[in-house]
Amino acid sequence: MKVLLINGSPRQNGNTARALKEIADTLAQEGLETETFWIGRKPVRGCAACYACVEKKLGRCVFDDDAANRIVEKLPSADAIVLGSPTYYGQPAGQLLAVWQRVCFSAGAHIKGKPAASVAVCRRGGSTAAFQCMNMPFEMLSNLIVGSQYWNVVFGRDEGEAAQDTEGMQTMRTLARNMAWAVKNLRGSGAAPRPEQEPWQPMNFIR
Repeated sequence: MKVLLINGSPRQNGNTARALKEIADTLAQEGLETETFWIGRKPVRGCAACYACVEKKLGRCVFDDDAANRIVEKLPSADAIVLGSPTYYGQPAGQLLAVWQRVCFSAGAHIKGKPAASVAVCRRGGSTAAFQCMNMPFEMLSNLIVGSQYWNVVFGRDEGEAAQDTEGMQTMRTLARNMAWAVKNLRGSGAAPRPEQEPWQPMNFIR
């Protein structure tokens, strides 16, 4: 059982990576394999609406010069997907949107129906709008969207600062346990027990 985590941040080791690591570590404890794919900093394309992927039944984007098809190659072996992004102007990172829209359109058959989740990271605000934006393709592809104890949001600005968001990190762990439960039940022959919840660790920003 394997979960593919996609880091849409231009910072390979930034706060989005830290949030995804918390998920990956918890999934490993639950016995699931993980792979984290970073889309990188190289230029990416938006969808050109050429429909070549559909008309030629390619199962991948016709343009093969950026991260999009590298993600497509990893989807068949993934039992679940987690999409992570920083929040820019209340939206996910533009490079992630450009790549992910092409992936969903050209290779949606490899995403459809799988457990999926989105994670938004922000300094202060706009994260819920970015979170909703990332979830919308999953809703169109009949994915089982996995929730947590709160919206899948983590706060932090400087690299690694997200680790100080104790509630955010707990939200990531709870998400991971729920994800593992969903994957095990879909792949297994019997019902896996519901994951135990950690005692809530609220963190307020006005102290």
